[in-house]
Amino acid sequence: MRRASVSIASNIAEGDERSTNRESVRFFYIAKGSVAELMTQLELSRAVDYIKDDDFKRLLYECEIIGRMLGKLIKVRSSHYP
Repeated sequence: MRRASVSIASNIAEGDERSTNRESVRFFYIAKGSVAELMTQLELSRAVDYIKDDDFKRLLYECEIIGRMLGKLIKVRSSHYP
């Protein structure tokens, strides 16, 4: 879970520093995939009682928000391909 969380932030940062929008979008998609990976890990953690239901709901909600923000960022950057 830590690795997926760090991957989200790292890929957003790397994508933001790329020289073209096309390259940036590629890293934003990777970050979005890491959000999905983290959401899956949260589901599994709840299923085996590693996390409380309240924590699960809060963290899942935050993942959904980040996923939506990345989707909008991808849409904006994709519309500016050279």
